[in-house]
Amino acid sequence: MTLEDFARHIGMPLAEVARLAERGKLPCEKVGGKWRFNRARVTEWLQEQMPTLSEERLLAIERAMASDDPEDRTTHIVTGMMSVDGIDMFVRAGSRSSILRELVALAERTDLLYDPDGLLDAVNAREEMCSTALPNGVAIPHPRQPMPYVSAEPLICLARVPQGVPFGSPDGVLTQLFFLICSHEDRQHLQVLARLVRMLDKETVDALRGTDAAEEALALLIRREEQVAERDR
Repeated sequence: MTLEDFARHIGMPLAEVARLAERGKLPCEKVGGKWRFNRARVTEWLQEQMPTLSEERLLAIERAMASDDPEDRTTHIVTGMMSVDGIDMFVRAGSRSSILRELVALAERTDLLYDPDGLLDAVNAREEMCSTALPNGVAIPHPRQPMPYVSAEPLICLARVPQGVPFGSPDGVLTQLFFLICSHEDRQHLQVLARLVRMLDKETVDALRGTDAAEEALALLIRREEQVAERDR
């Protein structure tokens, strides 16, 4: 992608993109005297940066990744990919490897997953690169790249480990809430990730920690996503 392509792709002003590129803050390199961006590397960079971005920047990314067709835009970007079958608020796990296995098992319960072994390998590989744990007791495991052939539909699963798991959180706390994202294409993945990070404020995270039933957890997330979507209008 060119400088202009990148700016449009993430919804950032061109002048700001140019400044950040000159300062070495973006995943780009000069080819023939002009900045060029590799699309796959941009996706990885956005995934890494997402938890540190402001609400304004997350909203800009979310809107930039949305379909141009208004009929394809929905309030329930995140919760539309979730079901009660893919939620378990009492998961027993004591390590990174065990919680990832439990998350893939949850995905199998939805009857949408074709290749559990492939998904497990992919999320393990992503965590080995850099932990997806946030500094609020939440982690968002996902494959490094979207996997359109691993499931019948894109899906998100939620697991709560009441006692917590050491998962590489930047503040060193144990992680209790895990959202597994399995998207089918880049733009959808980044849109979902931006929306989910925006949804997970302290009040919502605390409420999920105290929620025992899968039905209640899903209802809570639906209400929260509707609040976020309404605020954007």
